[in-house]
Amino acid sequence: MRGGGLWQLGQSLTRRVARPGAVPRRGLAAEAEAAAPLKKTVLHDFHVENGGKMVPFAGWSMPIQYKDSIMDSTLNCRSHGSLFDVSHMCGLSLKGKNSVPFLEKLVVADVAGLRPGSGTLTVFTNEKGGTIDDSVITKVTDDHIYLVVNAGCRDKDLAHIGAHMEAFRAKGGDVSWHIHDERSLLALQGPLAAPVLQLLTKDDLSKIYFGEFRTPVINGAHCFLTRTGYTGEDGFEISVPSENAVELAKAILEKSQGKIRLTGLGARDSLRLEAGLCLYGNDMEQHVTAVEAGLSWAIGKRRRAEGGFLGADVILKQLAEGPAVRRVGFFSAGPPPRSHSEIVTGTGENIGEVTSGGFSPCLKKNIAMGYVKSGFHKPGTEVKIVIRGKSYDAAVTKMPFVPTKYYKPT
Repeated sequence: MRGGGLWQLGQSLTRRVARPGAVPRRGLAAEAEAAAPLKKTVLHDFHVENGGKMVPFAGWSMPIQYKDSIMDSTLNCRSHGSLFDVSHMCGLSLKGKNSVPFLEKLVVADVAGLRPGSGTLTVFTNEKGGTIDDSVITKVTDDHIYLVVNAGCRDKDLAHIGAHMEAFRAKGGDVSWHIHDERSLLALQGPLAAPVLQLLTKDDLSKIYFGEFRTPVINGAHCFLTRTGYTGEDGFEISVPSENAVELAKAILEKSQGKIRLTGLGARDSLRLEAGLCLYGNDMEQHVTAVEAGLSWAIGKRRRAEGGFLGADVILKQLAEGPAVRRVGFFSAGPPPRSHSEIVTGTGENIGEVTSGGFSPCLKKNIAMGYVKSGFHKPGTEVKIVIRGKSYDAAVTKMPFVPTKYYKPT
């Protein structure tokens, strides 16, 4: 059946985001408070006008897909491009001469070692080394840090940062913050992202590499531009004043001559899964460390030597001795694996659990990621995944499943 696997995935995700009481998640989060009025981004009516199917997501009304299928949207992003409204995510700035040492108490990244105008993925840790949230942070200048946190984690993240900031300032630390609720966030992804966006700005985008940040004028609006994304493709996240967001979205679609399409949360989930990227609430939780999640590379060399962040003793011990469990990828037979599917050995011994899974539109096969006991994490290891009481063959494989195409210096 054409697109059948993705249709089922879309239906599953639609049910998941509408289920009351589930944990909010980044790509396709369940609605934590189904009874609460949903917030709307400034592009909400624009989504509806363009056929967006709106669903509850982390307290917001967001498009899960448009008129095309999730399968077609995923493939179009890889071949041409996608425009996502991610304005539900929370952008904020930390300012002050002590912004860097303050933030380094909360995250594993070597923020001090970043060049001005560059950024990195990091995680906020708790006292046990678990992950409060993942975030892309950018050192704009030595006394200005810009970061974006997940929509479903906004309240707990701001409470966490705010409490530590209050204590830090009480000891004389110079740091303050601004939450960018006056701005909207668009994610432009795919091979046409750069050439199309170049038509709307005088800044030379060829000089901006993956992870770098600039403040160009785009389509007449002063924007924050980060060359990053959540699909594995080259692309940008564009923070734009909300009063300019709809016009910018229209301009991008028009300049692409229909090749870049509005794309919803359904394809965003399949794209990030193909790229082997974690989804907070699925693949990372408060009890999961960065080491277990396969994000050891995000822990700066200096931070490994010095520690100084919450839960550092736990994380540094795991770096030295190895974690008890590890996040890995899988190819599998049978129905597409889903979150919480059990992973067992050939003899039925439980060794882990799937955290994300589905049918890959690009590879035309089942892919999944999950956690297994150390020793079963090596590529090629044969396992079984249990779906609705029946075991299906699977094998551990390297990630990403689809090669990434980040724009980096040659």
